[in-house]
Amino acid sequence: MTSTQESAQPTLLIGQAVGQAQASLTRLLLGILAESGTAYQTYLGLQRLTALGGRATREAYERDLSDWLQLDGPAARRLAGDLVTAGLASADLGGADDGAIGLTAQGRALREGVLAASAKITGSMLATIDREDLETTVGTLDEITRRARGIPARPTATEDNR
Repeated sequence: MTSTQESAQPTLLIGQAVGQAQASLTRLLLGILAESGTAYQTYLGLQRLTALGGRATREAYERDLSDWLQLDGPAARRLAGDLVTAGLASADLGGADDGAIGLTAQGRALREGVLAASAKITGSMLATIDREDLETTVGTLDEITRRARGIPARPTATEDNR
């Protein structure tokens, strides 16, 4: 008689593994942000503006915030405005009134400081992982992100459609 033996620990599904890594790294990031007095949403706004090359039209930036951070129009406008008010971004880029918004020196310095503090924490952890494995992981996650973003989102549940 042949029997199959279940493993003591089930294999993690990709979503669960990514979710657990994200939750753990977010916890570390939130600690760093708290030390610098930076709101999580502010940091994400800096990250998105950096992903756009550090400068974009206000419309493109707000659309990007809506898309990537799942903000509605007013919330995206508010976040962009908050970055400008805090001096982390500027809508007055060298006197050019072209509707653009860009990172200021203060915004770049804040982002770089958070990244440096993060590297101090994660550096030793990542140093023990094979470099090629890390590159493969990053490449795989980039491809999963690209493919997932190509799939239309399903409507979220509301009181009216449950």
